[in-house]
Amino acid sequence: MKKSEKVAGATANYVDERTGAAKWLKKNLTKVFPDHWSFMLGEICLYSFIILLLTGTFLTFWFDPSQREVVYNGSYLPLSGVHMSAAYDSTLHLSFDVRGGLLMRQIHHWAALIFMSAIVAHLFRVFFTGAFRKPREFNWLIGVGLLTFGIVEGFLGYSLPDDLLSGTGIRIAEAILQAIPVVGSYLAFFAFGGPFPGTAFIPRIFIVHVLLLPGLFLALITIHLMLVWYQKHTQYPGPGRTEKNVVGYPLMPVYMAKAGGFFFVVFGVTAFLGAVASINPIWLYGPYTPGQISAGSQPDWYMGWLDGLVRAAPPLETHAFGHTISWNILIPGLIIPGILFTGMALYPFIESWITGDKREHHLLDRPRNAPNRTALGVTAITFILITLANGGNDIIATHFHLTINGIMWFTRIALFTVPPIAFVITKRICLSLQRADRDLVLHGRETGRLVMMPNGEMLEVHEPLSDAKKWTLTQHQNPEALPAPLPASATVGLKGKIRARLNRANAVQIPAPTLSDLKELGDGHH
Repeated sequence: MKKSEKVAGATANYVDERTGAAKWLKKNLTKVFPDHWSFMLGEICLYSFIILLLTGTFLTFWFDPSQREVVYNGSYLPLSGVHMSAAYDSTLHLSFDVRGGLLMRQIHHWAALIFMSAIVAHLFRVFFTGAFRKPREFNWLIGVGLLTFGIVEGFLGYSLPDDLLSGTGIRIAEAILQAIPVVGSYLAFFAFGGPFPGTAFIPRIFIVHVLLLPGLFLALITIHLMLVWYQKHTQYPGPGRTEKNVVGYPLMPVYMAKAGGFFFVVFGVTAFLGAVASINPIWLYGPYTPGQISAGSQPDWYMGWLDGLVRAAPPLETHAFGHTISWNILIPGLIIPGILFTGMALYPFIESWITGDKREHHLLDRPRNAPNRTALGVTAITFILITLANGGNDIIATHFHLTINGIMWFTRIALFTVPPIAFVITKRICLSLQRADRDLVLHGRETGRLVMMPNGEMLEVHEPLSDAKKWTLTQHQNPEALPAPLPASATVGLKGKIRARLNRANAVQIPAPTLSDLKELGDGHH
């Protein structure tokens, strides 16, 4: 045995005798994780966050978070001699004079967009498959918190360069702050250190962006991963998969090898985008000046829906007791987002209350098998997409030769009419897919091969499904797995009647095939 091997062995033995690490590692390194492509969405969130930390650390070495006025004399000649803030000047210096600076800026920005996209996609996967149910309600709350903090962190991040585009977004944020009744103007003065734009805002949001919110992200992501580890991972239904086991690959060596390789794939794609796809070219916008605004100013996509809500609001104001309440800012900028995010955070508890289901769930739902939940999710997505489109109404108007007023009124009407229509259509599609599953179980898979019977009748040959496939298509309606009906005491009074009505709507399903159905069909195949 080599000397280095002896030293390594002695060190490992020393640590194990004092910490018991070997037993812990043996147990946890063989922990099984299920294998499905949708589980990679959460990994993309984690890996993008790591990329953000690495590139963000690089950028802080050259960025100057100050609003003191300087005169630019750097490499970008079109802005030579222009008065600007030190923040904007240092961002230009990073982009044109620091080796690799522009690449790092663009990787950082692309990683932020991928991070937010992955969080949203991951939340969709968790919502539509019912992965938020007991015992994972806390992890759902953490996910909603990460989405909320991600929106704030992204807004603060692209506000730091103090260019004309980001300054326009900050101005809108100040208007939303001022719309808060009674205390709004005080909050705005506190945030900006005086009248807008002040000289304290950029330094303050820099601290929040690079210290406070990243610390919150680290804490929440750590707790999230610890809960996933402790509660075991959810899995899709299939042969051998139950509520009490996990079918997949062990952490070592299979999962770690796949996860490590996937990290470099995410890093490579992000670096490629940063190298070839220009994003946020602040030198084209110029420094922020309160009296100017660029045509076609658009926020990043995860803020666009909020901008679209504000644009869609009619000019409503109330003057009472010496105060002005700007409903056209307060409702779309604070109240509606507050309702949406509060409802999203509380949804696991709302669904549990409606269904009376208090069981633990480790097997995921197919979205078609939860028609109400799927329809509600599509309704929310439809609402957000309409507002997101309205956030770019000026771009849409110029590209498609439409009027702003026409787009505005279409958006206002669509916000109240299209989401309910989307709910009804989605629910009917889910029930139709359930009916197709039922027919598939009863009759088997169509083969496209025709056989002529002795009487001249032409019949198509159907291939019977395997027992495992039949179980997968019908397991959601196993009577033993369904929760008990709501007790009579839970349906008393107005609250109880609402609960009972929602419970009945949520329970609408296409019945699973029974033994009598199969007997009536004979063998069920031709």
